[in-house]
Order: sequence, then C-alpha cells, then structure tokens
Amino acid sequence: MALSTRLVSPLQPALAALRRAAPGQHRGLSAQPGPVHTLNLGGIFPPLTTPFSATQEVDYARLEGNLCGYASIPFRGLVVLGSNGEYPYLALRERLELVSCVRRALPRDRLLLAGSGCESTQATIELTVSMAEAGADVALVVTPCYYRGAMTSAALVQHYTEVADASPIPVVLYSVPANTGLDLPLEAVLTLAQHPNILGIKDSGGDITRMGLMVHKTRQEDFQVLAGSAGFLLASYTLGASGGVCALANVLGAALCQLDGLCREGHWQEARDLQHRLIEPNLAVTRRFGIPGLKKAMEWFGYYGGPCRAPLAPLSSPQVEELRGIFSANGWL
Repeated sequence: MALSTRLVSPLQPALAALRRAAPGQHRGLSAQPGPVHTLNLGGIFPPLTTPFSATQEVDYARLEGNLCGYASIPFRGLVVLGSNGEYPYLALRERLELVSCVRRALPRDRLLLAGSGCESTQATIELTVSMAEAGADVALVVTPCYYRGAMTSAALVQHYTEVADASPIPVVLYSVPANTGLDLPLEAVLTLAQHPNILGIKDSGGDITRMGLMVHKTRQEDFQVLAGSAGFLLASYTLGASGGVCALANVLGAALCQLDGLCREGHWQEARDLQHRLIEPNLAVTRRFGIPGLKKAMEWFGYYGGPCRAPLAPLSSPQVEELRGIFSANGWL
C-alpha cells in the first residue's frame, strides 16, 4: 500500500500469537484468508486527546507525560486518533507518529486501538495497514459520511467488508452520529458481525435499545459492543456490553475503571451511585463543551490538556467556571 511505506516499523511479533483459524459459522461475507483475532475488549479505553503546544504543533513530550499518568490506572488499553484526538485536524505524518509514540510507551498487555477511517474505502485500507505497521493492535474505523445520502446499508457493508478483508489487524466499527450525522444501521452491524476480522463496535449514539439488540442478535458471533460514552456505561453493561471508550476517562479514568469493576462484580447499587456522579461531568466534556472542555478539565486532575487546533476555540472564562462548578457539584473537585 502506498501509505504503508511511510513508516518502516514492522508489525509487532506478538500479534501473531493473537491469530486463530476462522470459525465455520461465519457466512455471507467474502472474507479472504488471513488473520483472525480473538481479543478481549472488556474494560475501559480512554480516547486520548492530542496535546498541542502554544503554536498548535503536536507536543509529544506532553503526550508521554499524560501516558505516564495513565500508567497506574487499570485501563484495558488506549485509543489514539478518535474523535477526541482531533483526528480530522492531523496530517498523515502526525497520525502515524502519534501511534508509534503511544505504542512505545504502552505495555504489551494493553491494547492500542487506532482510528483509521477515511472517506474512501481505498484510503481507509491504506491507512489501516499503516496503523498496523505503526503498532496498533486494532483499527477503529468510523463510518464514511461526506456523501451520507449514498451511505446505504449495502454500501457500508461493502466498505467495511473490503477494509476487514484487507486489514492485517482486527477492525472495530465506529458509529458516532453526533459527528457524522450517520448512524451505522443495525442491519449492517448484524451482517458485519459475521465477518471473522470484525471484532466489535464502538457505539456512541446512546440508544440503549439498539445496543441491547446488538448484544442479543450477535450472541453467536465473536462480536463485542463498546459503549461510546461514560453517560450510559452502566446501562450498557446491564445489557451485556464488553467495555467502554469514554472521553471522560481522560479525566476520571480511575473512577470509570471502578465503575467497570463494580459492574463485573455485581455491586449494582454502588455502581448506580457512581454512575449518577459521572453523568453531568460527562455531558459537560462531550455535548456541552466538547474537546476544549475536556482538555480544560484534564488540567485540574494533573494531566496536560492544552489548546485545541483551530478552528476549535478555547472556553471563555464563564464557561470555565461553569465547567468547574459541574465537577465540584458532583464531588470531583
């Protein structure tokens, strides 16, 4: 692939140990022979923010500092180049360097998911191969959406099938309708769940009924559903979700891992109490104030947030005070 030659670091040998033969029950999709992976996605993944300097250059030293801070938190792994990483604002070189930087700092027992979704199938395949070469364990592939009127279930199934056929690492579907204006149709998810190289989905839409149906309808498949927000993490777990990719984990990672543990141990009242305290802060750093709010909150908990890349603007002073008040009112500050 043209883009894969941009980085010379090879695939990690440990990936070979994760391969297994494709099960016979997968049907209906044209999967080419290749690696099939069973990776446990159970747990919490923070979708890392991308640190920028005052001149809006990627600050790799600050990134390494944040990674040191996260090392003591029992995350299942990390996500690089998701929506909270300001992925659309990064050049190809920066994307690959970010993945390489995180991989070097991340223990091998923790997974690295890397965003590789592009608008065309060809570009997505090329970037996915490059992300694998940079050290990613899993490709997180957002729905193409620029021509959303043409993105029918059939078109999206074809897109993801071709990507998964060509990918040397497992693929996780990524549906984030708040950003794309496009919800990956349930029927497409159920079809794609049969593909031996599609591991699961990160669903950020917040439709709990839909997530429950995904879990229920794919129970015969090797398919894992990840909640895309801390606001509905508990509800997702009660329906059988495997884990969560939650922006708030950049700020309150230990608390989200605690919630994960409480759910797995069946301590539902304690989990409910904790979930209630997370809902307003989560809304504040996602829907209310977005990435600028997330980065500002990180600074109150010992991490580097820093500026966003233009045209994302920093919070105003009143917004900062409102954000701080939300965290304080819920007992976090």
